[in-house]
Amino acid sequence: MGTTMAGTQEIVKQIDRPSTDALRIFAGNAYPALAKQVAEYLGVKIGAMTATKFADGELRVKVEESARGNDVFIIQPTCAPANDHIMELLIMLDAFKRASARRVTVVIPYYGYARQDKKVKPREPITARLIADLISVAGANRVVAIDLHAEQLQGFFNMPVDHLYGGPIISRYLIDQGFKDDGDVVVVSPDVGGVKRAERLAEALGCSFAVIAKRRPEPNKVEVVEIVGRVNGKRCIMIDDMIDTGGSIIGGADALIERGAQEVVATCTHPILSGDAAQRLQASCIKEIICVDTIPIAANKRIEKLTVLPSHELIGEAIRRIHLNESISELFNDWG
Repeated sequence: MGTTMAGTQEIVKQIDRPSTDALRIFAGNAYPALAKQVAEYLGVKIGAMTATKFADGELRVKVEESARGNDVFIIQPTCAPANDHIMELLIMLDAFKRASARRVTVVIPYYGYARQDKKVKPREPITARLIADLISVAGANRVVAIDLHAEQLQGFFNMPVDHLYGGPIISRYLIDQGFKDDGDVVVVSPDVGGVKRAERLAEALGCSFAVIAKRRPEPNKVEVVEIVGRVNGKRCIMIDDMIDTGGSIIGGADALIERGAQEVVATCTHPILSGDAAQRLQASCIKEIICVDTIPIAANKRIEKLTVLPSHELIGEAIRRIHLNESISELFNDWG
């Protein structure tokens, strides 16, 4: 007996409908604790995989379970040591491609090398584009990232990119702390490039925003030139995508206090905290440093002033929606 048109359509519908049984979460060595939290949120187990080193330091990756036909998500921020974690990610991608995974999505809460996104001087590389090309060639079908250093970085990938925002996580915390609709509050961008981020947070809190104009005489060195906006007598909330050495945030906070700010709270998505940044922040005039856990933070960097907000629910919900072909943008209807 032949299949009717209606019966054929029903079969196609069943084939196209995603099944949560095919969802697999795998983690590299960059941040397994975060991957475990995401897996628990989704109600799945972390996939079995070996990721070690040979005696000579070369990386060894082996997927210990079948990946054929599965929708695989690899959670791997490319944080320090960035080169090891990037190479491990590339090898993992190759392993899953050769294991016949149906789709491989790379979840990169923090995208390393993102600051090298343009040529500033002659004969400089655009390393952020190089890393994007490597991820593509290695076999990724999709990328998920949180607060890329510049949103234009999405264009470096020749595949779909789901750009998640850490701002709503930070804004909800600040609202709970009583910063919403307070006339004494002002959101401050530490540089001109972060104006959009500051504007979004200011809208969420119902307050004004200001901008610090600065110059960089050399990498990781900043000089405050001017502050555009009223900060005298205000409770200032500085927002940036990352805090690395802390020089930009600390210098900006000092300038705000010098211009009459009541207090300064610093926020960021990615707490890189290189070198003695954590200790310098603890000793600074900043009242509190709020960040999101996109990067593992060593115990000696978890200073008293540091507040770490969880990201696993955001990442888990994004993974669930991607797997079920649902909208990601709906997560941020109230954010910009």
